Amino acid sequence: MIPISDSIRSHRTPWVTYTLIVLNIGIYVLPSVFGLADYTKMVQTYGLIPFRVMRSFDLEAIADLLTSMFLHGSWLHLGGNMLYLWIFGDNVEDALGPIGYLAFYLLGGLLASAAHILSNPASMLPTIGASGAIAAVLGAYLILFPASRVRTIIPLGFFVRIAILPASVVLGLWFVLQLLQGFLTSGGGTDAGGVAVWAHVGGFAAGAILAWLIAPPTRRDHWDSR
Repeated sequence: MIPISDSIRSHRTPWVTYTLIVLNIGIYVLPSVFGLADYTKMVQTYGLIPFRVMRSFDLEAIADLLTSMFLHGSWLHLGGNMLYLWIFGDNVEDALGPIGYLAFYLLGGLLASAAHILSNPASMLPTIGASGAIAAVLGAYLILFPASRVRTIIPLGFFVRIAILPASVVLGLWFVLQLLQGFLTSGGGTDAGGVAVWAHVGGFAAGAILAWLIAPPTRRDHWDSR
């Protein structure tokens, strides 16, 4: 399933979400397309390498936890992450406020990275991408707007169908698939395509828990009624 829009309208312009999208696109496009830097070297230098973090948890290692969130491996990787952030990020920002949302996004990404490190502490492969932080946004959206309707593309072989489904179904199924994929990996923390699935699982769970703690049920009901 590929979500393309949701039914919740934001009350204010989601400047933080827009800025995050622009930063992620710019950091990928400027070096890899326009050659302003060696992108492969950037990934090796600023990507998250679990073994490096576990060996010496210093300021450089902490910085890698943050910088890795703004690097992507391909147009497909970047596009998929930004699509989810575009659809779901604005509403979570509207609920938490710009400053709270930015802090939530970064903390969610850090907790997702921690889940990945714990799942494969000896890995020497650099891990990159905003998907852990975005997974936290998805977890928060599920808690804050479970009654929202999500317009979704469902591929059916050579045909596609557009369906409108509850957010609880779309995001709940996404989480279950990530969880199953994580358990099916042979303890490495990544699947055959190099996806850090436990970062997705950890980020989603962290985002859901944080949203539950931050937002009282009465406020969640108010947001759902928009």
